[in-house]
Amino acid sequence: MRRRMLVIAAAALAGLFAMPAYARTVTDSAGRTIEIPDTVERVFAAGPPASILLYMLAPEKMTGWPNAPKPEERPYIASPYRDLPALGRLTGRGGTANLEIVVKTKPDLILDFGSVRDTYVSLANNTQAQLAIPYALIDGRLEATADSLRLLGRILGVEQRAERLARYVDTTFADIDRALADIPEDQRPRVYLARGPDGLETGLKGSINTEIIERAGGRNVAETADGRKGLARASIEQVLVANPGWILTWDPQFYATVYEDPLWSGIDAVRNKRVFLSPTAPFGWIDRPPSLNRIIGLKWLAGLFYPDRFTRPLKDVTREFYELFYHVTPTEEELDRLIAWSKGQPPTMKSRP
Repeated sequence: MRRRMLVIAAAALAGLFAMPAYARTVTDSAGRTIEIPDTVERVFAAGPPASILLYMLAPEKMTGWPNAPKPEERPYIASPYRDLPALGRLTGRGGTANLEIVVKTKPDLILDFGSVRDTYVSLANNTQAQLAIPYALIDGRLEATADSLRLLGRILGVEQRAERLARYVDTTFADIDRALADIPEDQRPRVYLARGPDGLETGLKGSINTEIIERAGGRNVAETADGRKGLARASIEQVLVANPGWILTWDPQFYATVYEDPLWSGIDAVRNKRVFLSPTAPFGWIDRPPSLNRIIGLKWLAGLFYPDRFTRPLKDVTREFYELFYHVTPTEEELDRLIAWSKGQPPTMKSRP
């Protein structure tokens, strides 16, 4: 351990002589004042949400991915960035980034996107002090998306691109608010998010994993009396009592079996064929991870819940989003493959995802 720390310290010291002088002072979403180079050319993403944000906003500044894109994800990522190295992650469950590797990538900035609670502030401060590399925390709450884009755009010097994406987000939120303004809360769809192959992991109401449901005009049935948030295990009995009218999932195994499982057969969502499989390429539309990828999921869910108020074809919406945010134009075949199960048709034995 002592030898490893010496190696890191030596690498960080060597990096200081190669790094440009800090020329700007900026304030991140946590209120931390950090000094950064006048021009930020290389950015290390601390976790998957940050890597997606960086890829959307300034892919040319990426040093790598936390995890290498899977084969089914690669067609939906622009070719210059599909083969960037997998560098691991500094934040989240099971952080895998080796600090020596972080230093060797010679980033001008480390970027994290998500929670700005004290735990993450402490990690940012400690990492910045240890590696002598500025570390920016950007607010990952869904409602903060447009402001976060503009803030990071200023930090990275890509204000024009950031403003274009932020306006798309602002317009999306405004369109949904306007369309749903006259729909009372008790008349909105009751929704359950089924995670995992058994469908019994879920996200509690108000959590970062499910806030997209409420923002799209649904009501999350996974709610606790004490207002807890985050992920939780449910029993099939609890789901039966809640009796959601809609079920969302991104797990193909659960989706392929739910209509044949007698435990789920009495739930309204199953009886009425309202179980929907979320697209997941190149990133999940609902979560996994909770980053800007949720904006296309927001448009998808609003259209599912209120098809009479959001009538634009999903294929057109998806193509536009992927061109603007993911830097790719999917072919007709790629679009069909991506959204094939998003409309909730029960899969047959021959056509399961």
